Amino acid sequence: MRDAARSLFVMTYEIFTALVIFAFVSSITPGPNNLMLMASGANFGFRRSVPHMLGISIGFMLMVFLVGIGLVQVFELYPISHTILKVASAAYMSWLAWKIANAAPPKQGEAGGTPMTFLQAAAFQWVNPKAWAMALTAVTVYAPTQSVAAVALVAVIFGAVNGPSVSTWTVLGQQMRRILTNPTRLRVFNWVMATLLIASLYPILAPA
Repeated sequence: MRDAARSLFVMTYEIFTALVIFAFVSSITPGPNNLMLMASGANFGFRRSVPHMLGISIGFMLMVFLVGIGLVQVFELYPISHTILKVASAAYMSWLAWKIANAAPPKQGEAGGTPMTFLQAAAFQWVNPKAWAMALTAVTVYAPTQSVAAVALVAVIFGAVNGPSVSTWTVLGQQMRRILTNPTRLRVFNWVMATLLIASLYPILAPA
């Protein structure tokens, strides 16, 4: 009995450690969320980007939970829904890239434009190809039983790791404001971020 309990503890610990590492690596690496947070930090600062960051972390937690308890089965029953999601993702991300590229630099004493809201950031997870890949991997590899408790635990762990990770990109963008005080440099930065965001569409647009 003691050996069985010890084996279960070791297995649980190993799965937990692997999940934390996967959550950190997938959250900290470049992707649509992080690129937009970097642009938001550069254009609006850290404080005004907080709703955007919270929307990503909490919205992704909800996404992991819903995907884990069976939403992914909709794609299996209705394959056309997956194609519709791809088209919607490409269209929405292209629109966001256009907004970033054309973000006007703030005038003296004013804050130009508006950062993404909490609800907008949370809703964006559903058209974010990287978020879908992360959610599907998380629930299939680290919650194989796909019970409500197991999926909820995976979602909470991901949210706890994701928050500080995405905040790093906002801080990086905020620090770049010192370099981007010149309107021309800021516009070039915004266009580079917009181009990278469009490039991140490759995983969903490339032929299987």
